[in-house]
Amino acid sequence: MGFKHVEPYTDEWRDQPCHYAGLVVEALGDQVEGWWQGPCDPRAVTVRLAGGDALVWDEESGWRRGRYVSGDPATPTVLADDRYLGGGLLLSPERVPSAIADARAGVGNSTAWRPCYRSHRHHRDGFDLALDRYVAYAGA
Repeated sequence: MGFKHVEPYTDEWRDQPCHYAGLVVEALGDQVEGWWQGPCDPRAVTVRLAGGDALVWDEESGWRRGRYVSGDPATPTVLADDRYLGGGLLLSPERVPSAIADARAGVGNSTAWRPCYRSHRHHRDGFDLALDRYVAYAGA
């Protein structure tokens, strides 16, 4: 199966992270209260968790977890006491639940420091090809 570059700022491009996030939501199961795609620049996804926590993913820094403060599909999500889960931009969906547990326990790769794996302005750096892999998987 071939992967393709998606033209930036098209609906297809904006929706690419949702396929990856959907697999993460599936891996989290009943821990999830709801989720949405946030604004772009950078593209982001928020996953509300039971108990008042949330996960936020963005295309520059990957996943972070913290106490949900505010946010919606039109407004960036604000978290309190957030920690980045580590593991790169596209942490394996089945690895996210254990990364959350590690972050809550204060062990593993979680950090308060914001990693910057890439810039959302670099549209042809291969990242969209990596996201397209999840689009193909979700569509299978």
